[in-house]
Amino acid sequence: MGARNVQIAEQVPASRKLGLDAALELVTGADELIVAKGRKVEQIKLGNTDAETAAAAMLGPTGNLRAPTLKVGRTLIVGFDEESYERMFGKG
Repeated sequence: MGARNVQIAEQVPASRKLGLDAALELVTGADELIVAKGRKVEQIKLGNTDAETAAAAMLGPTGNLRAPTLKVGRTLIVGFDEESYERMFGKG
């Protein structure tokens, strides 16, 4: 994130497993969710989707929160998608 001059407010080590409760907490207070799973990118307007469904989309096959997870304003980006990062932060 240094190439894009983004300040990291909180960094959680991968050894700390975050599950459904953490995903639900992140969804609260967000308006949009962008989830990247491989080449598939899903954009979810959270006003139109219940929190449980949105939180479940954020979890990987092991039931843990996908990495990386970013909260930018009222938008959550889960998983890595270069186009989403460029829209949020500009080209690096």
